[in-house]
Amino acid sequence: MNISNVATAPSREVNFAQRVFDLGENSLRELNHALHNLAPGSNETAWEVLNPKGSHSVAVGVDQPVTIDVRGNVGYYCGGMNAGGAITVHGSVGPGVGENMMSGSIVVKGDASQYAGATGRGGLLVIEGNASSRCGISMKGINIVVRGNIGHMSAFMAQSGNLVVLGDAGDALGDSIYEARLFVRGKVKSLGADCIKKEMRPEHIALLQDLLDRAGIKDTKPEEFTRYGSARTLYNFNIDNADAY
Repeated sequence: MNISNVATAPSREVNFAQRVFDLGENSLRELNHALHNLAPGSNETAWEVLNPKGSHSVAVGVDQPVTIDVRGNVGYYCGGMNAGGAITVHGSVGPGVGENMMSGSIVVKGDASQYAGATGRGGLLVIEGNASSRCGISMKGINIVVRGNIGHMSAFMAQSGNLVVLGDAGDALGDSIYEARLFVRGKVKSLGADCIKKEMRPEHIALLQDLLDRAGIKDTKPEEFTRYGSARTLYNFNIDNADAY
């Protein structure tokens, strides 16, 4: 196995090694196996993945607070079930990036295919390009920020969390939505069943500003967005969730 360890400059406070993993020479199974075997407190906190060449399921199931830089395009389910990792894809991603993510972050420097962040329960997913259809489908607490546009049926049955879109949204945005919050800066082609325009109150401005800051977006103001959410006509609303709105 050809995996290099590159030690960083000496430091009084931090002592970690960078692991460079070339998928042109090693298998994806070996990469994910090495990531899954990281023990809590491991000094191997920085990883770089070379030549992914559209590989599927890159860095799935990460459960340690490591940084992973993937240098190129990947296929489906990159970063799925992420729980604490900070993953950056220097390229575009296939379907299901960050599916069922629990915590941590995933940043996609290019575009994302369908159902980005599907069923995500936590963490932050940032897509610096466009996202295809069903972005944020059935999201359950994840925060998703898309610099570009999103496709049709995005946030379908979105239960909780926040979807922020700096561009436009396609047809049927928020169809059958529950308690998730949607913020769109551009145009919305159409709203799905039970999704309506909502008031932007001060607490939503503050929330949106925090998400923009965390996503590294400095050239956009939260006042430029429109908020959308549930009209609550398709399900039995529980008053315990009232603070969500």
